[in-house]
Amino acid sequence: MLPKFLLADNSQELPDTLFIIHTKAPRCIIECDVEDFNSSQTIYWLDDEPTDKELVEDVMDEAETFYNDELESQEDLYDEEFED
Repeated sequence: MLPKFLLADNSQELPDTLFIIHTKAPRCIIECDVEDFNSSQTIYWLDDEPTDKELVEDVMDEAETFYNDELESQEDLYDEEFED
């Protein structure tokens, strides 16, 4: 079973960009700036784009929460690595 969100990058070609992949319907890939989730954001729909704007807002809110939690987790791991 896939997680609901996956984080991807292509740091060699797009070093300032991250991609958040939403694996559940409506499936999409959200391209965002590394420094700011809401900056330069583009959504690529893998399924038909939903007509329900509230559903899209919910997916984007969940994606932003996932993004922030992942970055915080990575920072914590990095900090732990250098404390030893």
